[in-house]
Amino acid sequence: SSGYPVAYFFYPFDGNKKEMEMEIKKLSAFLGGEGDGGVYEKIYELKKKAMILDEERWKGEIWGKDLFPLIVSFSDLGGSIDEMQKKIEEFDYSNSVEGIPIALIGVPPIYADFHHIAESIGFHIVFDELPYEFIRLRGRDEEEVAHNYANYSFARDIKYRINLLKKELKRRNVKGVIHYTQFPCHHILEDEILRKELPYPMLTLQGDLPQKTPEQIVLRLEAFHEMLEEK
Repeated sequence: SSGYPVAYFFYPFDGNKKEMEMEIKKLSAFLGGEGDGGVYEKIYELKKKAMILDEERWKGEIWGKDLFPLIVSFSDLGGSIDEMQKKIEEFDYSNSVEGIPIALIGVPPIYADFHHIAESIGFHIVFDELPYEFIRLRGRDEEEVAHNYANYSFARDIKYRINLLKKELKRRNVKGVIHYTQFPCHHILEDEILRKELPYPMLTLQGDLPQKTPEQIVLRLEAFHEMLEEK
């Protein structure tokens, strides 16, 4: 036979913890079995430290543009637990942080300079929805990891996601929301529901190809900032 072996991973969209545990065990076996159980504890501690940094951000100690590259790397730990540990230890706190606190929900923007542009306009991005999931979900062993990842908001129903968003946006005292979607992504279909359910002014942006933030989007960000300033 030819080709590559493939593992099928079926996510339990209803949040069933037992099914999630079974899927992770199957994936682990496919990849050769659990090698070092201590790795779970290491990753748990790294994510715990990242959560502390995230809290410092919404408390006004860290710029979103500085923290975003770090927490988005938790999708795969940047390919190295040791390198991620080093990045966290060497993370440099910002001084005074100012700006209108906003949440960035949806997938991370495809524009590498987006956070820099938004915060140069006068925003302070205090919440990145998807990267926050990367650091929020963790566990000290396989069972705990499975039970936590069963609550991955992007794979659950929209009501579950909205409840989590309401909790986080209130805690961070945001004044507005930017909903970013990637073209063509089914999450754009959720925009109307999010606008109805989240009690904040919302700007919806849609991106396409990797590039600098287009001038049209910059202008829309500036207009959104002016509108929030007047509130």
